[in-house]
Amino acid sequence: MADGTRRTRAFEEVLLQVERRIADDGLKVGDRLPGERQLAEQLQVSRSSVREALRVLETLGVVSSQVGRGPDAGAVLTSRPDSALTDLLRLSLGLSSLSLREVIDTRLMIERWSAEHAARAAPLPEPAEALMEAMLAMEAAASAEDFVRHDIAFHVAIAEASGNRLIAAVMRALRGAMRKYAIEAVDRLGDTRVLREDHRRIHDAIVCGDAATAVDAVTAHLAHAYPELF
Repeated sequence: MADGTRRTRAFEEVLLQVERRIADDGLKVGDRLPGERQLAEQLQVSRSSVREALRVLETLGVVSSQVGRGPDAGAVLTSRPDSALTDLLRLSLGLSSLSLREVIDTRLMIERWSAEHAARAAPLPEPAEALMEAMLAMEAAASAEDFVRHDIAFHVAIAEASGNRLIAAVMRALRGAMRKYAIEAVDRLGDTRVLREDHRRIHDAIVCGDAATAVDAVTAHLAHAYPELF
């Protein structure tokens, strides 16, 4: 078997091992995987192949390496899927393998779905409070960067209120990868009054449980932020 094939198999087998333990053993964030030697024996691959696979998993934000012996050996499961997604999306945008048009189209689909389901789940005190806090912070923002930071918090709160954790993770990744473009869009607009009014309409529709209006308000908001794409 070629060395490259062994490394590929090790990576796939370690992933399968993680998935299997999560499903069968209830493995969760903070739990520890077996040490390199134990994994190598279980998977019948070399320790160097396991070590390389774990490095890839750490880069992806799936595990965090721990140095130690005995019970302190082995990588720990972490919870940073949106961080890995953000890095990949930012790289794809930078290399022009993804266009801004594609990203905005994806964001529109996610935001419309999120707003609809957040409204259907109303009343939700905590998400409503998070939306209000973000709106107030945008009112007081002294720069485009500051405005976008709270704008991201607002839209992520909608995704979280939808009740779908994967949707929320993807939204955080999309907004993180698009931060530079969002700041440029705010700079181009100059006056954020229209965007702030959009946020209030979205907030009011979600809090009132008006799913149709929430969807329309989100669509109008993105059209105001990126008029060249609508």
